[in-house]
Amino acid sequence: MRWNLDFLRNMFQNGQDGRVREVDLGAFYIKSHGTKLARSHMHDWLILVLLAIIEIVLNIIHPFYRFVGEEMMTDLKYPMKDNTVPVWSVPIYAVLLPIVVFTFFYLRRRDVHDLHHAILGLLFSVLITGVITDAIKDAVGRPRPDFFWRCFPDGIDNYDRWGNVICHGDDKDIREGHKSFPSGHTSWSFAGLGFLALYLTAKIKVFDRRGHVAKLCILFLPLLAASLVAVSRVDDYWHHWQDVFAGGILGLVVATLCYLQFFPAPYHSEGWAPYAYFRALEETNSRSNVDQPMDGIHMQAVEIQDFNQQTRRNGSSHTFRQVSLSDSPQDVEAGKM
Repeated sequence: MRWNLDFLRNMFQNGQDGRVREVDLGAFYIKSHGTKLARSHMHDWLILVLLAIIEIVLNIIHPFYRFVGEEMMTDLKYPMKDNTVPVWSVPIYAVLLPIVVFTFFYLRRRDVHDLHHAILGLLFSVLITGVITDAIKDAVGRPRPDFFWRCFPDGIDNYDRWGNVICHGDDKDIREGHKSFPSGHTSWSFAGLGFLALYLTAKIKVFDRRGHVAKLCILFLPLLAASLVAVSRVDDYWHHWQDVFAGGILGLVVATLCYLQFFPAPYHSEGWAPYAYFRALEETNSRSNVDQPMDGIHMQAVEIQDFNQQTRRNGSSHTFRQVSLSDSPQDVEAGKM
């Protein structure tokens, strides 16, 4: 009851903008709650390991070698170039960079639920996207725009009696040449940076109805970075535009689904924290009520009575009930509670 009373007072103080604002309801540290939280999600971490193994296998196996005729080579004779965005850099900006941001918010709010679920959701986002992307790559086997020079590095083409190519280039280059659709760089970028964009949108309250357009710049910054990576894949002649378009949509969709699995929608009034945070608060409040001594009931009654007397002097309602995080502050202020 004590915690509910304090929370109601915070709602009266902070509810002027028509919704519940972030308040300091409690802290959950890695040292005190991290081990228990990780154990409760042990099966999720095991699934992540399984997804990582599947991703490795999909990168080892050969893709489908699609028929490539001589007349098709007209659109596949772009020069071979190095990657503007190296493969090794993708996990750095799509995984490690968001984790650094998550850690910053943990140091600010001290909520291990937010840190754990953000990292877990991010890893699910990139690994699920990676598995789907590479599975489609291997199944489709679409040739890259520079396939001619991968297949015929000396420029001398050769075809069988059906008109299909007979490649004499490096086996590794030929295998990579059949993995154009969809773009892995693009899908991974939008999966990681798209998740980060959703996370930042909720944390800085972009949709708080106050009209701070500058917050949108922070929202669009990760998406702009992912878009530039996608453009570089076309400029390097490693992908067709359809490849990067499909990869971007795939990454964004998976990132959104994984984010909503752990967090409310960014425009929600409670979007600044994961679902687990509010459940932990309820459990902590329930345990504190059970552990309170019997002589504390009178003190709580006095506190509620004093608070009701104060509201009567202000012309408010005479009654009081427990307030949940989903209650509207307009109803509290209007005396409908």
